[in-house]
Amino acid sequence: MGGDFAPDEIVRGARQAEAEGVEVLLFGDPAQVAATDLKLVPTTEVIAMHEDPGPAVRKKKDASVARAAQAVKNGQASAMVSAGNTGAAMASSVLRMGRLSKVARPAIAIPFPIEGREQPNLLLDCGANAECQPFWLLQFACMGAVHVRDRFGVKTPKIGLLSIGEEASKGSTLVKEAHALMSEPGWQERVDCSFIGNVEGRDLLETTADVIVTDGFTGNVMLKTAEGVASKLVEAVMAAFDSSDECRQAADVLLPALQPLYDAWNPDNTGGGALLGVAGISVISHGSSNAAAIKTAICMAQELVERQTILHLEKALAALNS
Repeated sequence: MGGDFAPDEIVRGARQAEAEGVEVLLFGDPAQVAATDLKLVPTTEVIAMHEDPGPAVRKKKDASVARAAQAVKNGQASAMVSAGNTGAAMASSVLRMGRLSKVARPAIAIPFPIEGREQPNLLLDCGANAECQPFWLLQFACMGAVHVRDRFGVKTPKIGLLSIGEEASKGSTLVKEAHALMSEPGWQERVDCSFIGNVEGRDLLETTADVIVTDGFTGNVMLKTAEGVASKLVEAVMAAFDSSDECRQAADVLLPALQPLYDAWNPDNTGGGALLGVAGISVISHGSSNAAAIKTAICMAQELVERQTILHLEKALAALNS
């Protein structure tokens, strides 16, 4: 029931995912969800975008997102996908599924495409925790390493810590203390990753690091800035192509060459971000997700289930804390 185009686009995306072999269970108001061949669990409440997530999840126990998270907890479902209120999706996941053992805070992990490389970079946290502690960033690094290994096949992920300069002496107190923790070799060997030190914002779209770690406030600002720049760049290019007859003729030649770049940055092909650190697969999609984005998110969730990501996260976190 959550998302700018819910419930119609959610249902369409779910149907597309089922066509690719993924079994989908919908949660929503039967009066609003059009008749469908998909399984539907009736719910009576919805958490709106403007509502305070924590109190709303506790109060609206029959909200679609809360019931979906509970289904994962009960084993009725293997994963949850939501395009609604991000805070509500996160709160439902934490309150209903619970956190993995010894996880201080979950983190939202978002992939960013890299030109010329099939494997994207992973940025976390992208908004779950506005304020962080150094050890939380170390846990984010551990979870990010597991995620890119399972999802993208990176054997020994390179971990970068986002800062304002590559030198260890640069950055906020949080970054300096986190840098000291991440520089210790023991955890890198146990988690099977390598810490390469500080990275800068420009490295987000480079091959410098496979996983870039930061606090949720900074990560969310980076995410929204990148989305805004990409959107405006596409608008500017399309306006230039339509500015004259000569440019329109050139567009016929150039657009097919630019299509792969557009596809890489199209959020419909990303699906959403994984909420790492909860005791279940939880994928949080963009509020403006259409059917294609929902289908991608559902297939992503299925992929993480099949690759036993929760089990691998548990093992890595146990190794980190040993």
